[in-house]
Amino acid sequence: MAVKTIETWLTDMDGVLVHENTALPGASEFIETLKANNRRFLVLTNNPIYTPRDLSARLRRSGIDVPEENIWTSALATADFVSRTVPNGSAYVIGEAGLTTALHEAGYILSDSKPDYVILGETRTYSFESITTAIRLILDGARFICTNPDPTGPSEHGVLPAAGSVAALVTKATGHEPYFVGKPNPIMFRTALNRVGGHSETTAMIGDRMETDVVAGVEAGLNTFLVLSGITSRDQVETYPFRPDKVLDGIGDLIEVAKSAEVEI
Repeated sequence: MAVKTIETWLTDMDGVLVHENTALPGASEFIETLKANNRRFLVLTNNPIYTPRDLSARLRRSGIDVPEENIWTSALATADFVSRTVPNGSAYVIGEAGLTTALHEAGYILSDSKPDYVILGETRTYSFESITTAIRLILDGARFICTNPDPTGPSEHGVLPAAGSVAALVTKATGHEPYFVGKPNPIMFRTALNRVGGHSETTAMIGDRMETDVVAGVEAGLNTFLVLSGITSRDQVETYPFRPDKVLDGIGDLIEVAKSAEVEI
């Protein structure tokens, strides 16, 4: 084993910090340790529905104090990506305030008249009309972007279809695959690192999903920690061709590492 220095932390939210609206053991203490020791950190989420302010308030209600500037969503990463590719462009958007606000702040115009992009995000009210409009605009030449590939999302009543499922419908109708910006695309992590001024060699990613958090961290060259407080079980880890650097019961196991900035990997 080698001792690694961890100066910057990226962490998933659901399954790592919270479950539904309940803080997971050690989550608040971990975040407070990062702040007390002036560690750079971002909370990452593929959920593009909410603004960072909304998510900060949600975490605060659960007892975890994360400033909105320390939250990075797939909506923000998408806005960053399109504004770099086609500055001050236009987009037809299917999504909620988290996505539309991010695009407005990036200088984008939301329009259904010959837009540069069709951008598909998450919404609780996907409409046949808006999906039909998206399909027609893509067939007319608009580039197809999707904030995240997740096929389903959680709700208090069970799973809901998410952006990945709706993207599959649009792809079937148009023959065009979207470019997914959110995890597991490493661009989500690279834009996050740019935001906080971190470097891959000294950055760690904490996640609960092998197929998004861990694989993206591995591909981005980060140190990776899988916690078993969310989706993935210890037995499932062995079925993947890649591995996290460490498998831990929960984020509380990393509090001492957050203090010392060193870990054996």
